[in-house]
Amino acid sequence: MGIEREIKLALPRDQVDAALRLFETRAGKPGHAIRLENIYFDTPALALARAKSALRLRRAPEGWLQTFKTVGVAQNGLHARHEWEMPVTGEALEIEKLLHECDEAGVSTALSDAAANLIPLFRTDFTRTLWTLEVDGAQVEAAIDQGEVTAEVNGETRHKPICEIELELKSGDEAALHTLAAELAQALPGLAPDDISKAQRGYKLREG
Repeated sequence: MGIEREIKLALPRDQVDAALRLFETRAGKPGHAIRLENIYFDTPALALARAKSALRLRRAPEGWLQTFKTVGVAQNGLHARHEWEMPVTGEALEIEKLLHECDEAGVSTALSDAAANLIPLFRTDFTRTLWTLEVDGAQVEAAIDQGEVTAEVNGETRHKPICEIELELKSGDEAALHTLAAELAQALPGLAPDDISKAQRGYKLREG
């Protein structure tokens, strides 16, 4: 298990090109773009959401991954949450592997109880452009995500755009995240902290 610490910032669409240029200048090279396709699962009664957790199956360039996260704490765009992630052999969850790794009792119980009734609820599909930055001696992974959340509800396909910056601490002091976020806010008008995760957006989209 790891504790993921990242700052999420809502990026106005008219500032995307400026953000790309800013990161390219700071990193000294263009970003690395990857396509991420994600399916989120829960029970029809939303047992995992009630347990303040989220379960995701992701298709990434290196293959399929399954991830289980707690909602954790989000304040002023800074998200801190427990996360368990591991590769799987294909487009299917391997719940027993997650349960073996999940060492947070209440959360693992919720996942175990939900396992037999899991269904796909919504998708988040987006292109992520990545840079690794050094900030005050810390290593930060900076990403621009562009895509959409989609959910099928009663035969209707609902859509919600994704356009955001994520700054994830890889090593060093958490203060580096705030330093970089402040630098971006100065350079990108309209950039704002975002306390809502992609999973939470998916649930809200289903609710209408």
